Amino acid sequence: MPEVVVFLGPSLSQVKAEEAFSLQADWRPPARRGDIYRAAREGAKIILLIDGVFFQDSSVAHKEVIYALEAGARVLGASSMGALRASELDVYGMEGVGLIYQAYKSGRLVSDDEVALTFDPFTYEPRSEPLVNIRFNLEEAWQRGVISKASRDRLLHCAQALYFPERSYERMMEGAAGLVAEEEVERFREFLAHNQRDFKMEDALEALKRAKEIAEE
Repeated sequence: MPEVVVFLGPSLSQVKAEEAFSLQADWRPPARRGDIYRAAREGAKIILLIDGVFFQDSSVAHKEVIYALEAGARVLGASSMGALRASELDVYGMEGVGLIYQAYKSGRLVSDDEVALTFDPFTYEPRSEPLVNIRFNLEEAWQRGVISKASRDRLLHCAQALYFPERSYERMMEGAAGLVAEEEVERFREFLAHNQRDFKMEDALEALKRAKEIAEE
């Protein structure tokens, strides 16, 4: 009987997760429709939803999360599909963790597209950059004076205009040619080389820490 079930994929590799926390868990791939329900039926006490499928398959249903909660499981969400579902279902008892969850909850983020990306189906290695990472790194660059507010907004618009499987920092910057001063684009590129953050990974690590805390209660 799995006590802790974690649905994990492109947000954070299982190897890194196990290196960061000695959490005894049943590590499973990105959740599809019915996976949360099955985990609850199997007797999971803690279910951590980080990654889930979006467009390539049926995504996690709200009803199955509610079923898991009613069955007595602690259900946590963060980073990607987990953050999205937690922002919608925390009123029923699902626990959201991290900056991305908070951004959805506050209404700053509204679309699934913010956390969507493509990944290798075997290794789960990301093949595109999620919009939320781009958005928050642009915000940090602006706050540090690397780029202007206008350039931040124009670069973000260029990223939003890309179909999610094609999103990358380079394609965004290429799309901003003529819209953002070349020197600002270069400063942002330099910022990424030294200060780029992976917000989805950070939230996944925070959620794993929280799951371990609950498991040790």
